[in-house]
Amino acid sequence: MKLVLASTSPFRKALLERLQVAYTCDSADINESPLAGETIEQMVTRLACEKARAVADRHPDALIIGSDQSAVLDGEILTKPGTFDNAVRQLRNASGKRIVFHTGLCLLNSATGEKQSACVPYTVEFRELTDAMIERYLEKEEPYNCAGSFKSEGLGITLFKRFEGEDPNALIGLPLIKLTEFLENEGLSILGNE
Repeated sequence: MKLVLASTSPFRKALLERLQVAYTCDSADINESPLAGETIEQMVTRLACEKARAVADRHPDALIIGSDQSAVLDGEILTKPGTFDNAVRQLRNASGKRIVFHTGLCLLNSATGEKQSACVPYTVEFRELTDAMIERYLEKEEPYNCAGSFKSEGLGITLFKRFEGEDPNALIGLPLIKLTEFLENEGLSILGNE
């Protein structure tokens, strides 16, 4: 079976390439609005599954990977900032605080309709950040398309005091440990079955 990543995210592509498996990408165009009463864990898991289902018709005999990520800070869902000013605001609010990022993962077998899904949490604790630190970081890395206004795989590492969680890849947007388990459940062992 072929492997399809239901995303065009360069971050998710770079993570999936670490597994050294052949795959293709297909953009999943879905409404990502939260549903009333839905927890963040429920939302990211649902959206990961909706992304996988959105491309399933175009790939009838494939294992389709869907993923979605979000986090909450002081009761507010962190989004992609889009602009410098929004990113400054997000990082000021995050200074000195712990934020749990939730990454939803779905592996859908489009031939059988079987799906596996999970939500993988990952916690970051921010250092106390000055406005000068925030502005210099944003000018150098421009993480305006990243939820939380940072790239942990880049210079964003300088913003943190510590990480906690099972899989650091979840913070970047694709939990590879859980994905490897899901793929093995479908008979696709990354390192072989011997």
